[in-house]
Amino acid sequence: MQHPNIVEFEVYGAYALFSDPIMRVGGEKASYQIPTYEAIKGVLSSVYWKPTIIWYIDEVRVMNRIQMEVKGIRPIKYNGGNDLAYYTYLKDCRYQVRAHFEWNLNRPELAVDRNENKHHEIAKRMIVKGGRRDVFLGTRECQAYVIPCTFGSGEGYYDNVDLLSFGLMYHGMTYADEAWSPETRDRMTVNMFRPVMEKGIIRYPRPEECEIHKTVRPMAIKQFDIGDTIQINSADGR
Repeated sequence: MQHPNIVEFEVYGAYALFSDPIMRVGGEKASYQIPTYEAIKGVLSSVYWKPTIIWYIDEVRVMNRIQMEVKGIRPIKYNGGNDLAYYTYLKDCRYQVRAHFEWNLNRPELAVDRNENKHHEIAKRMIVKGGRRDVFLGTRECQAYVIPCTFGSGEGYYDNVDLLSFGLMYHGMTYADEAWSPETRDRMTVNMFRPVMEKGIIRYPRPEECEIHKTVRPMAIKQFDIGDTIQINSADGR
């Protein structure tokens, strides 16, 4: 389904590390072959985010060949000092993204800020400017850059590959303020799915459409007071 507030952009960087957060606790880290939904949503949140809206990733087009590179890293140990580890990164990454936003119905106190044209126009301007905050692909050391594009334009490495399946992988995290059901309300929930790439394009399901959901822990929704709401509505001179 097409939405009136779609944004399209390209994000690229020298390296990326997309993985399940559980696998980042310590030791050696290895990237998935493709971006997770949460990682691309994080890119959009760095470009433009307000608690009034929820970003949904519709499609990602893989433009460059999937390549891995192993690096020797000296991570800081929890009890002090350094350790030695090998991290496996994706390298020379470039993705086209199509996404849209919807109102966060878990935030009735921000209903006054539901001006679709305002948020859409600001988001498009922020894409042109490269984002409000630093953009990275998966982890903080993987700096990335955002530019506007037309989704589907240009030549992609996998345009002629009919089908590639990547098995079960981490989709993203649903926090309490983005809950979609009584089971996810006041909880942090992990979502898993089985991505398939067709002609270089991965179509991501919505969080509630994922194959597996697992509750991580209870979580309360942060409440905004009247002062916070006024500050949100007056941002960007609106």
